[in-house]
Amino acid sequence: MSTYQTFDILQRANAQLRDTVHLNSGVQLAAWFNRGVRVTNLSDHHTLSLYVADGYDTWHKTPHGWHNGGGPDRFCLMPAGTESTWDVRANLSFVHLYCTETQMRQLAEQTWDRSPARLTLDQKVFADDDRITQLYRHFLLSCDWQQPANQLMLSSASTLLLTHLLQQYSDVQWQLPQVRGGLAPAVQRRVMEFIDANLDQPLTLAELAQEAALSEFHFARMFRHAVGEAPHQFIMRRRMQRAQQLLAQPQLSLTDIALRCGFYSSSHFSNRFRQVHGVSPSVYRQGMG
Repeated sequence: MSTYQTFDILQRANAQLRDTVHLNSGVQLAAWFNRGVRVTNLSDHHTLSLYVADGYDTWHKTPHGWHNGGGPDRFCLMPAGTESTWDVRANLSFVHLYCTETQMRQLAEQTWDRSPARLTLDQKVFADDDRITQLYRHFLLSCDWQQPANQLMLSSASTLLLTHLLQQYSDVQWQLPQVRGGLAPAVQRRVMEFIDANLDQPLTLAELAQEAALSEFHFARMFRHAVGEAPHQFIMRRRMQRAQQLLAQPQLSLTDIALRCGFYSSSHFSNRFRQVHGVSPSVYRQGMG
């Protein structure tokens, strides 16, 4: 799978890559650590950066000289075609979200059912936005990116981030459409059947929305209205319910059960099961006996 230009530029500048994942939407996430590096970035895609830790001695080159203003929870938005030069003089941990102009335009069309005449993002440097911080820290940075069971949470949060950028930091700034009511009974039944039949797969928001013949924006809100919780919360609960049922079958190993519930490792499955039920799967199984 191809990477984004900013990703390649940072690798050539010897930034330390701590984690990365490609989502089915085409968006890429990357967690970095950098120190003692000066780098110039110019790419054909958009980059949304959040400073996770440190960054106080990070400088941005402007027409009027070097400007400093970094720190935890500051964000930078670098639109496609915008050149920027950075001097990272001390520790900086940060996470990037990369997306293309085409992906942003498709999201705008799916959400508002119309196409913007033009779509330009604002450049932001060392800015503050509680919504961006919340989505990054509560969703993107709170889970293991390599676990397929977390793909839905990652894709949902990424969609919310990009929608927020369209609303607040672009020349579109359309009001989000009102969503009233939940899913039609037949649609809800079809989606539920699809979820139960694919709990062993890394389900994404795009797949669920496609099953319902809705945009991701409308599906997520109508699903919450109908079910009472977000899609990623509901599916994780269904995975845990499936695990409880499978633990009653002694011939199945914990690894088998983990795979059938969408977890690619028994350790990740055990950790999540313990978070929900207070005991490990093996202890839970013993109690059933």
